Amino acid sequence: MGQEALVFQAYCGEEPPRFMNRAELEVARLLDFYGIPWQYEPRSFVLEEDEDGRVREAARPDFYLPEQDLYLELTTMKQSLVTRKNRKIRKLRERYPDVRIKLFYKRDFERLVQKYGFDLG
Repeated sequence: MGQEALVFQAYCGEEPPRFMNRAELEVARLLDFYGIPWQYEPRSFVLEEDEDGRVREAARPDFYLPEQDLYLELTTMKQSLVTRKNRKIRKLRERYPDVRIKLFYKRDFERLVQKYGFDLG
């Protein structure tokens, strides 16, 4: 996704965010509008390693809200394709039981779009 010159007031990450899609940008704008401190993809969680300790699978949630100690993962893909993402979140919760994570589905995002009038153009 092409990156505009973005200025966020509530962003508290170290590197400028480089969003993968428009939906992530709009969620960042919503968090920023409400002054909710956030980071973009600040951490990867190892989900599976091979016998030599090399990472075979990892998850990197889209957002972290430090004041809530909560990770957010956004998926706007077709619901029929969400199974893999659900599996990763389930593995993350099993391996890291103290990590709080919320998965936002396409329908959740569509509700936010309607409620707050996002510009997805």
